Amino acid sequence: MTEKDKTFLETLKKLMDSKDLRVELKPGEPSYMILKGTYGEKMHKSFGVTRQGVRWRFHHLFSQAYVEAFETILFIEKVFGTQLRDYAIRISKERYALRQKALQTGFQDRTSTRQSDYL
Repeated sequence: MTEKDKTFLETLKKLMDSKDLRVELKPGEPSYMILKGTYGEKMHKSFGVTRQGVRWRFHHLFSQAYVEAFETILFIEKVFGTQLRDYAIRISKERYALRQKALQTGFQDRTSTRQSDYL
């Protein structure tokens, strides 16, 4: 996830908390999420991009990254079962904590993991 993605999500959360925006599920085959709410000058000021830019980043993060991550998890768990889930959650939390600690001490955020970490 990029720094722009993180900033976008934090801004989106603030606007959702203030009830200016909301996420709705549109039924279909497959269903999909859409962003609803006030799309005006406030959106441009908040995000610094056009309405289309907000829609694109929302789709990129929620329909691609978020949903596809769950698709991957479902496939892995179909093949191997759920016994590895606790390990994955633990490792994810440890990596997040290490990134936060590195950011606080002035180190750059390492957003990708080396392939050698898995070999």
